[in-house]
Amino acid sequence: MTEPADLTNTSCGFIALVGAPNAGKSTLLNSLVGTKVSIVTHKAQTTRSQVRGVLTLDQAQLVFIDTPGIFAPKRRLERAMVDSAWGGAGDADLVAFIIDVDRGITPDIEILLEGLENIKQPRVLILNKIDTVKHESLLTLSQKLNERLRFEATFMLSALKGHGVSDFIDWCVKHIPPGPWHFPEDHLTDLTMAITAAEITREKLFLRVHDEIPYNSTVETESFKIQKDGSYKIDQVVYVTRDSHKKIVLGAGGQTIKAIGAEARKELMEMYEVPIHLFLFVKVREKWADDPERYQEMGLEFPQNKK
Repeated sequence: MTEPADLTNTSCGFIALVGAPNAGKSTLLNSLVGTKVSIVTHKAQTTRSQVRGVLTLDQAQLVFIDTPGIFAPKRRLERAMVDSAWGGAGDADLVAFIIDVDRGITPDIEILLEGLENIKQPRVLILNKIDTVKHESLLTLSQKLNERLRFEATFMLSALKGHGVSDFIDWCVKHIPPGPWHFPEDHLTDLTMAITAAEITREKLFLRVHDEIPYNSTVETESFKIQKDGSYKIDQVVYVTRDSHKKIVLGAGGQTIKAIGAEARKELMEMYEVPIHLFLFVKVREKWADDPERYQEMGLEFPQNKK
């Protein structure tokens, strides 16, 4: 592990990124770290468990935690995702509340505001996607939210375009606690290569297959091997809950799963800069969402009660 020259003056802090589904948390995490560590789609509830992105600057190390979007859960998996999000907020040194300014204060935001009242850590407000609304409405929204809840600071930014992101980073550096680093300097995420590969494939599944199917499926890396020639051989399984979903994921003549595999392989090759041999299999497991082992693979706690 590479360490700074002055070990007596280091700081390290965990910053939880919380918000409603599709508020732009994953996009912000990738912008903060400077590379893709969390998958991003246009669909809500893409992030299922906590993803940590690490940014090391001089003597400071910032560990940003991308949490699942918080909403009113109806199913066991959704409950696990929301529990994971609140758990990430409770364990952090700072909590950043991210709002899509184009949507404003929605019912999901009301749920979040109530939950944030119980968070003891310092809170900051991030108004995201500021390029989509007029400046006057930003000021009005900021005032309303700061009247509802006490925030240490308010940031107006565009995670997608990177505008205002550096101001948030500078503020975090000044407000994290002193202490040793938790990750090597060259680490960008705490995800293993196998989990990262599964997440990339799941992202392509979300983008390629529609309706409820992506939400009723999961991707697991069964094998990740480094070959003698330096290439990676990756075997993955896409679990779905119905035979009809399997047929859709496979597509006519296997064209859909081939396209998903080709897109995932291309991104993984760019990410790891080695040849990738990716093999995808689709299996039906009707009650995978009630299987504790599947939750463990996703980094989630298994809720004992369905409701």
